[in-house]
Amino acid sequence: MRKTAFIPLFFIVILLSCSQEKRVDMIFVNGHIQTVNETLTIAEAMAIKDGKIMAVGTDDQILSQYQAKETRDLQGRYVYPGFIDPHSHFMGYSMNLLRANLWMSESMEEIVERLKAHQKTMIGDWLQGRGWDQNLFEVKEMPDNRLLNEAFPDVPVYIIRVDGHAAVANDKALEMAGITGNTHVDGGEVRVRNGKPTGLLIDRAMYLVSSLIPQPTTTQLVELLKRGQADMFEVGLTSVCDAGLPKTSILLLDSLYKANELDIRVYAMLSPSEENFEYFLPRGPYMTDHLTVRSVKLFADGALGSRGALMKEPYSDDPGNIGLLVDAIDLMERSCRLAFEHGFQVNTHCIGDSAVSLILDMYGRILPPDNDLRWRIEHAQVVDPAEFHKFGDFNIIPSIQAIHAVSDMGWAEDRVGSQRIKGAYAFRDLMDQIGWLPNGSDFPVEHINPLYSYHAAFTRTDADGNPPGGWYPEQLLTREEALKGMTIWAAKSNFEEDTRGSLEKGKFADFVIMDVDLLTVDESLIYELPVLETWVGGEQVFVR
Repeated sequence: MRKTAFIPLFFIVILLSCSQEKRVDMIFVNGHIQTVNETLTIAEAMAIKDGKIMAVGTDDQILSQYQAKETRDLQGRYVYPGFIDPHSHFMGYSMNLLRANLWMSESMEEIVERLKAHQKTMIGDWLQGRGWDQNLFEVKEMPDNRLLNEAFPDVPVYIIRVDGHAAVANDKALEMAGITGNTHVDGGEVRVRNGKPTGLLIDRAMYLVSSLIPQPTTTQLVELLKRGQADMFEVGLTSVCDAGLPKTSILLLDSLYKANELDIRVYAMLSPSEENFEYFLPRGPYMTDHLTVRSVKLFADGALGSRGALMKEPYSDDPGNIGLLVDAIDLMERSCRLAFEHGFQVNTHCIGDSAVSLILDMYGRILPPDNDLRWRIEHAQVVDPAEFHKFGDFNIIPSIQAIHAVSDMGWAEDRVGSQRIKGAYAFRDLMDQIGWLPNGSDFPVEHINPLYSYHAAFTRTDADGNPPGGWYPEQLLTREEALKGMTIWAAKSNFEEDTRGSLEKGKFADFVIMDVDLLTVDESLIYELPVLETWVGGEQVFVR
């Protein structure tokens, strides 16, 4: 007679529970996971499989339901959705790595010294730089090229202002471009003194020189993009909007994603060229896990710092100047109607109150009532208070960069005066129109770190806490709103809230790990906070 084998009851329980566990690639436990869901739920654990989130919950819930190849103890650290910059320039930032860094330079003399240092390692025949801001000079006037001519008489020099809406070229570069005192450009200005160009070029006039500068080779550009991507991962960015790209750049990005050469996710806006419209619009929106092409970027005006923003009344510190209309009205309206016809979003750069008014009304003529097409006003920097309601009336998104308020607060009121400033950088008033705001940086105009714009949104102070209480504090956002602005609301502004922006089931496992709670940490520390790790699609792409 054979003996019957008995299995102890507790082994049966273990076997049954194991058979019911779902296998995943990785489990994170013992953390403070800020899901940024509707209730800002804090979870302890998260399960990931095939680059996506399977579940978030308590440690007990996740460990009892899932079995992983690797389980990671977060040791109480804080996890956030991967940061998203809804208005930036990935390609431009990467290209800037070829240029001398002129950011925070305090004089033209300092700029010349930085250019001399950069000249020793520059690639190509053009000496380039970016980042100057005359508002940091002792004499806050737009510069000329006198010192550039003295230091570099035989080398073409081209240096771009921090906002990308003005540049200074030396005489060598002006001569190569055929620019004289009689050169006129629609949508731009060649600044002239005593009948001769000073070297200062504003908006469209910049292209007379920039179009002559040879582009890097494809091999060089790919290396620059990888270096730019690494910088973004270091500050926790996992998705970025690239605000205005030509066909060649978009196709290059697509080819790199198909070859698994890049990991950063990009929402690409089309620059308004015939080539872009003929190629992309008939094909309709293009969406992969890493690249989305479904929007058009237009330019209504220039920048406030260079007095190119289009204003209803003259600048308070420059009587007679109302700024510039960059793209012709009929071109912008045609572009809007083409985009609408083919299911593309329109995102228009508007700084001055006249530009904002013009585009709000243009959108209003095209968009149907109660639409969810999410057309955007990029920057929405100076708004006539009588027109705030149009954002809500037409369901138009004000895409802000809170850090601009902090960067500009030292001179912005001089530009627009004590009355118009009340409608400028008015984040709370804009927030009240549609109930949410995407908040970016516009890098490389500003620093690449999204925490700077996060800090600016709820403090309206600089890194040192000035001015105490914040600049026009009635326009403050809350910390929770500021966090959503660089996560779920940024994703929503790109129609991507179903795949990223929060840590919820089914979304990409894009997240950052930090040592602090962003919603409670002392605001004076935020500029120095390090991102410890960045993950994209369940893969670690940066570790400090």
